[in-house]
Amino acid sequence: MSASNSSRSAGEVALLFLKLGCIAFGGPAAHIALMRREVVVRRRWLDEQQFLDLLGASNLIPGPTSTELAIYLGYARAGRLGLVLAGALFILPAMLLVLAFAWTYVRYGATPQAAALLYGIKPVIIAVIVEAIYALLRPAVKNWRLGLAAAAALSLYLLGQNPLIPLFGLSLLVMLVENRGRLPSGARAGGAGRGGHIVLVLPAAPGAADVLAHAGGPIAAGAAGFSLAALFLTFLKIGATLYGSGYVLLAFLRDDFVRRLGWLTDRQVLDAIAVGQFTPGPVFTTATFIGYLTGGWPGAVAATVGIFLPAFVLVAAVYPLVPRLRTSPWTAAFLDGANAAALGLMAAVAWQLGATSLVDPFTAALALAAAVLLIRSRVNSAWLVLGGAVAGAAYRLALG
Repeated sequence: MSASNSSRSAGEVALLFLKLGCIAFGGPAAHIALMRREVVVRRRWLDEQQFLDLLGASNLIPGPTSTELAIYLGYARAGRLGLVLAGALFILPAMLLVLAFAWTYVRYGATPQAAALLYGIKPVIIAVIVEAIYALLRPAVKNWRLGLAAAAALSLYLLGQNPLIPLFGLSLLVMLVENRGRLPSGARAGGAGRGGHIVLVLPAAPGAADVLAHAGGPIAAGAAGFSLAALFLTFLKIGATLYGSGYVLLAFLRDDFVRRLGWLTDRQVLDAIAVGQFTPGPVFTTATFIGYLTGGWPGAVAATVGIFLPAFVLVAAVYPLVPRLRTSPWTAAFLDGANAAALGLMAAVAWQLGATSLVDPFTAALALAAAVLLIRSRVNSAWLVLGGAVAGAAYRLALG
């Protein structure tokens, strides 16, 4: 690629991911759907299978999945400069918003209410996710076995299983089933390995179930024994080891900052998660909020860098290996299983978000209209998100 083409590609990456950082409400599933809409449908930087493979690779490494996908996409388009620009600019708008909320929280003791803003945005986000699932269904579900894997992932997630179980478990199962003819006869008869069993070892997150039971305590006056280095290293550890949703992040944060360090109360941790949920961009900017609460502006920067740094390092290390996953029947089947399971997880998240976002005939109609527009045209999803916000605010105003 010539220097001028490389510079132009880097500029395209910067503008796209800065825009997505400003409008990507709704959590990782929504972010993934918006990215697919922009890089596959509108700009044609990748085809559906390439996008799916990068999504599968993002799911297989620890850290914030949608941020890692953004970094992968930037790398694919503009090399290492694109990697840095995509990740940094996707994170930056959310970081600045969270900082503003954190300042308000410390000054006034409460988080701003965003229900009115999100009332019209959430139905549009549901439509974006549904359209992405519809479009990815054919490349992800290539046969009935992968269809079963996607359905199993959806069911397991809705039954309350940790997302890692369907993601890794079903990927391994698909790999073995698709390559059963290559297994030694003893392994086919009695299972894999000498003992005939496959053992899936998953990292255990601290229990999130007891977080709500301890919620509602008073806001702490400050962080006793605070250390900027300890703050950075704690978030570096979380970013390098955490799989799963914002609720898994909640468990990690409570274990470290409430139980182990004693710097925060349960109420502060829950408020930090809430701010991360209703701001656009990655939910992991919750770290910015906690960093500001415990260490002011330097703490906010240290926490943000700490939790996101592993994603940049891991993507840079893994990206060259992604195309090679397709060259082996074993790793190709594993990646197919991961793609199908990820699609099932997206569908489960869409179902859960829909249950909480489509609360009346107006929001249901808004979601339906957005879905029809997305499926039948190449309308820019950013305009739909902004249009949803305006329509929702106008409807609420009309109701008084």
